[in-house]
Amino acid sequence: MLSLPLAPDHFTFPRLLPAAPLPLAAQLHALLLKLNFHSHTQSLNALLAAYLAGARPDLASLLFRTSPYATLDVTSWTTMVNGLCRLGLVEEAREVFDGMPERNLVSWNSMISGYVKAERFLDALEVFDEMRALGVEGNGFVATTALVACTGAGALARGREVHRWVQQSGIEMDAKLATAVVDMYCKCGCVDEAWRVFDSLPARGLTTWNCMIGGFAVHGRCDDALELFRRMEAAGVAPDDVTLLNILTACAHAGEVSEGRRYFNHIVERHGIEPKMEHYGCMVDLFGRAGQLDEAKKVIDGMPMEPDLAVLGALLGACKIHGDVDLGEAIGRGGQVRRLMDERNVSKEAGRSVIEIDGEAREFRCGNLCHPQGEEIYAMAVDMVRRIRAEGYVPDTTEALHDVAEEDKEAALLHHSEKLAIAFGLLRARPRETLRITKNLRVCRDCHEATKIVSRVFDREIVVRDRNRFHHFKDGTCSCKDYW
Repeated sequence: MLSLPLAPDHFTFPRLLPAAPLPLAAQLHALLLKLNFHSHTQSLNALLAAYLAGARPDLASLLFRTSPYATLDVTSWTTMVNGLCRLGLVEEAREVFDGMPERNLVSWNSMISGYVKAERFLDALEVFDEMRALGVEGNGFVATTALVACTGAGALARGREVHRWVQQSGIEMDAKLATAVVDMYCKCGCVDEAWRVFDSLPARGLTTWNCMIGGFAVHGRCDDALELFRRMEAAGVAPDDVTLLNILTACAHAGEVSEGRRYFNHIVERHGIEPKMEHYGCMVDLFGRAGQLDEAKKVIDGMPMEPDLAVLGALLGACKIHGDVDLGEAIGRGGQVRRLMDERNVSKEAGRSVIEIDGEAREFRCGNLCHPQGEEIYAMAVDMVRRIRAEGYVPDTTEALHDVAEEDKEAALLHHSEKLAIAFGLLRARPRETLRITKNLRVCRDCHEATKIVSRVFDREIVVRDRNRFHHFKDGTCSCKDYW
């Protein structure tokens, strides 16, 4: 076009820039300035998006700050918020968001979803609350994002509130929103409520089926998961690799080794699904949990790809549980686990637990009691441990650091995030109210045993969602039957 020569106009750059790699975007920026199109709002927005897509927030911010104010519309501001969030720069995005002269629904959703992507779920809900307080009407996209935030925070009361808001607002319950509602109830510990929503849907997509099957799986309800899968097949809905993973997870959590093997073969052969790394890892976990370490090793040896850290870790964990030192050392001597950990810069993540009381979610971190009621919570934790000791609790320090004194190990166990969250719940929750806790790591053996006894001594039902599954503690027992 330029060689004809034919001069570009203000329609040209908004069409060119979205497809332009970064070096070309910079050249087009120069041409845009040369032709005096820098005050054209659509061209400016396209250029901002190009710089942000090219991971150059510095250039985008400079352009944004130095552009004539009159050329900046709501889309310009929203493009900055969305792009900065996508790059993980949520603080910078929030600064732009707070400075917006006006906002539309896309602006609100961009900021809420940005916090969700950064796993800052409570901040996301705070922005959602601000939106509703200003009387902004929502839509399915905002509702879905808010529900994902509730799911991430384990905030059941907030999730119910968002669900009610959807129903009262007349927002259409499309497949994506329906899946978000079902997923929220499943992951906030109310699988029966999730089932009521699922069962009432007039139509269900594959994602919704997968979500409900996965919900049954992580709650240890293997029979329900398998029955729902059979209903899904009967309805003519073909499974995918997510379905296979959910079925294997259900069998692994319930110790149903033969069923897991059978469904693995059935789904792979009948539906032509090619197993991925996570499916083999789940099979290793299935055999390993049940103590069939030779079978778990056969799965690894027969994999068509090199096992990753998760697969090897599943076998090592099973070796530790079942005391097979020789096999564990053989895997460790290969050096593969350590090499993979070094390559991925793996370090132990600090434990975090979130508990929701009266619709308000509070986060506790392992070893860090930064809270206005800190002294009161710690005193409650000490009293809680004293009372369960009298009922037979013995601290399990086998997973604690080895180079510290025994009393220091026991003190460290007291500061585990879920114990602090439970102590806070006992202080603040109404009598007999269920305590619901979301933890970012797998629950340790000591906390699992302690929580069982707490549920009996304090007459509380306690629901803990850890990295792998749900544990429903009641009357001194756990729904996992100590098999996790």
